Amino acid sequence: MPANFRFVRSVGILALALAPCISSVAWAQEPAPPSAEESPPPPDADAGAPAPTEPAGSAGDIATVPPQVLTSVPPVFPPSKLASGEHPTVVLKITVFADGTLGDIVIEHSAGPEFDDAATRALKLWTFVPARRAETAIASRVGVAVHFELPELGVHEVTAVTSSQEPVPHAHVDPPVGPRAAAPPAGVEPRLGAKAQVRGVTRSEQRGVNDVRIAGELLRAAPSQDGGDLLKRAPGMVVARIEGDAVAQRLMLRGFDADHGQDIELNVDGVPVNQPSHIHGQGYADLGFIIPETVRSLRVTEGVYDPRQGDFAVAGTVDFELGVEKRGIQLSSGYGSFHTFRELALFAPKGYSTDTFGAVVFKKTDGFGQNRASTSGAAVAQMGWDSGPLHLTLHASVHAARALTANVLRRDDIAAGRVRFHDVYPLATAENQNASTQRAQLSVNARYHGKGGENAELLAYVLLNSFRLQANYTGFTETSRRNPMWTGRGDLIEQLHESRTIGFKSRYRTEEIRPFSWSRVFLETGVSGRLDRIEQDQNIIQAPQNTTWDQRVDASITGVDVGGYLDLDIALVERVHLRGGVRADLLNYQIDDRLQNLIPAFRKEDYIPGYRRSAAGIAAGPRVVLEVEILRQLSAIAAYGEGYRSPMALLLDDGEPAPFTKVRSADVGLRHTLGVHDELELRASVYATRLDNDIAFDPREGRPHPVGPTRRNGFVLYGVTHPWPWLLGALSLTYVKATLDKPAFSTAEDPNPPFKKGQLLPYVPPVVIRADLSAERRLFDVTGYGVTGRMGAGYSYWSSRPLPFAERAAPVSLVDAEVAFTYRMFTGALSCFNMLDAQYAALELSYPSNWNPDGVSSRLPARHIMAGAPRSFFATLGVAL
Repeated sequence: MPANFRFVRSVGILALALAPCISSVAWAQEPAPPSAEESPPPPDADAGAPAPTEPAGSAGDIATVPPQVLTSVPPVFPPSKLASGEHPTVVLKITVFADGTLGDIVIEHSAGPEFDDAATRALKLWTFVPARRAETAIASRVGVAVHFELPELGVHEVTAVTSSQEPVPHAHVDPPVGPRAAAPPAGVEPRLGAKAQVRGVTRSEQRGVNDVRIAGELLRAAPSQDGGDLLKRAPGMVVARIEGDAVAQRLMLRGFDADHGQDIELNVDGVPVNQPSHIHGQGYADLGFIIPETVRSLRVTEGVYDPRQGDFAVAGTVDFELGVEKRGIQLSSGYGSFHTFRELALFAPKGYSTDTFGAVVFKKTDGFGQNRASTSGAAVAQMGWDSGPLHLTLHASVHAARALTANVLRRDDIAAGRVRFHDVYPLATAENQNASTQRAQLSVNARYHGKGGENAELLAYVLLNSFRLQANYTGFTETSRRNPMWTGRGDLIEQLHESRTIGFKSRYRTEEIRPFSWSRVFLETGVSGRLDRIEQDQNIIQAPQNTTWDQRVDASITGVDVGGYLDLDIALVERVHLRGGVRADLLNYQIDDRLQNLIPAFRKEDYIPGYRRSAAGIAAGPRVVLEVEILRQLSAIAAYGEGYRSPMALLLDDGEPAPFTKVRSADVGLRHTLGVHDELELRASVYATRLDNDIAFDPREGRPHPVGPTRRNGFVLYGVTHPWPWLLGALSLTYVKATLDKPAFSTAEDPNPPFKKGQLLPYVPPVVIRADLSAERRLFDVTGYGVTGRMGAGYSYWSSRPLPFAERAAPVSLVDAEVAFTYRMFTGALSCFNMLDAQYAALELSYPSNWNPDGVSSRLPARHIMAGAPRSFFATLGVAL
């Protein structure tokens, strides 16, 4: 501590000595937002002087006091610029909330990405005393100039604040109430808002203990192969891409086997990714179109406690927030194991906001083992611009991929040497497994921020999706329903799905309402609508000619989801915050199921096959969160919510009044920050979730089927630490017990169902551990320019997973690591995935199958695996212009 004090004192003395030669230090601020009875202070003609304030009572105005810097940290001079001789000034505009926390940071005048990034990083470590009007703390919007001088001059930064007459653009201004709002107690620093923004969300956004925003620094701590890999940073999330680059990742969270997305609401800047009633899985969400370099942060909300959460928010919601902070042009080329190459081109025009960028990526690989080659590409273009208080964002993206897949292998065949762990069965029905996907998205988002603090948003989108899969899970067991004499041709399932979606979301949040002097209230209301038009087929085909020898699905579906919610955000007294409301959705379906009531060939025809039906119902429930601040850095949070999951439309009966699964969830826990600058943040919670009618994946049909009511009880421990500017780490430990409440019914087709009352739900690991660590520092100089190095690693552990029929899968431990360097405009990285070369099953299943075309099928279950990737390396070289 004495050394730090001497350093700060020395910098301060030198800054004061050189200040007259460099710049003057001045503050100007605009209170935001004034109430209806108040008028904003008139703009000052002199931009370098503080905004004028008037004595209380004059002209009906109230005296305002600008915000003050409580502690500041000098920026680090970019190592790559040491030999440039530059000493520029970066002008930024920041929001200081009424509790002293730092809000958004916008570059007003850029000095290049290296200086912009250094200035932004430094500002995130500053603390503030908020602005005040009379004795009330208020939010303010100020301009800050951060000046750089070469380190040998002994001066790192001088700040000046320019005048600003813009309203605070943040959607939620959440000032504390009570005497503490006016100024921090003597000797106590206000909270460091910047790091809270990195690790969590603003207080008015907080929905439950495990509601976090994971910033780009942490997302890129360990290497990722695609956008879906970024989800591994979420506490308790299991991610596995087991069917190739053209099929969505398999996801698990909070005891839910979400399959390809059925229990996790996934959005990209608010646009939904989940596809309802998808032929391959309810809520199917392929994240292959997301380019990792364009993801600015992840908002992860576990549980269903926010009225904004809609369909599929059973285990929680993840929103990918897009943006590119490093401006300019980035080009990179990579090559690695299994003849994998990846090409990326990204542009982010300087002088534009972070949500303006374009990117294209191409990837091709032979894949590990047999039958895993793939080719894919994605392009995205996005533009954001301001028009007064209105901010518009236009987004367009396309994605396409085709991949071969090895799918499943029986463990007894692997043990007997009939097939190797990463191979595919040497049969045409297995060698012809593949998938293809296409996706296009167009969206526009308009956000309005009024001078009184009120704000509104309107998001409209159009989605086009196409999917085709050929997969064999059972070998040779199927018999044609059309003609029972047709058998033994191989169970190669063909799934076809096409959907066209149009939808919108809109919300309005009022300015602050003061019903009493000791409380503050914000009211928000929102509406949403979505229409899906779906065509889907499922056939059994014979390879290699792909001749159809049985039809299982031929249907058209039209689905509509009309939603609305009301939400209150109430600050009570000094330390109590209540947020909550109610959400309701109308689900309506029209189904033309052309293969229901099928007439087999041996029966006399006396009707026309088909089953046309409709269903509708309303899903409604409360969502509420109570936060009590026990100490300045310790809060207790309790939450309860009721949500829903839409159904597989083909499972509905005509006139079914409740076509959804009801979800009830509760959390209680603590959030604690440690250190002067919140160098460590800890979260701990326990939770319980109940579903009235769950579904589980049935590999015999390749799609989910109902299993009855289920429950999950568990806990989450999560910590993030940033002890020094060059070191960042995160660790999560989750446990869950997921069980079936009632037994599944036996049928003539399935006399021995795999699900029993009280059993642990299959495929879900009870314990999940995730650790991420990243270190970045300047290493040495080459020809007068610094070389910066970075090392990052991610560790994942899944405990033994229960399987049907009392089986269990082996635990899995995986390590991914990366070393990277930056020299002037050049970058390089070497990534290693599955560093320990663990031979593991990304998914294990237990069910009857027969992979001998001349053998007799058995109803006895057998263990099947989908192999995970072995150790692989990938090297990347890039240039930033």
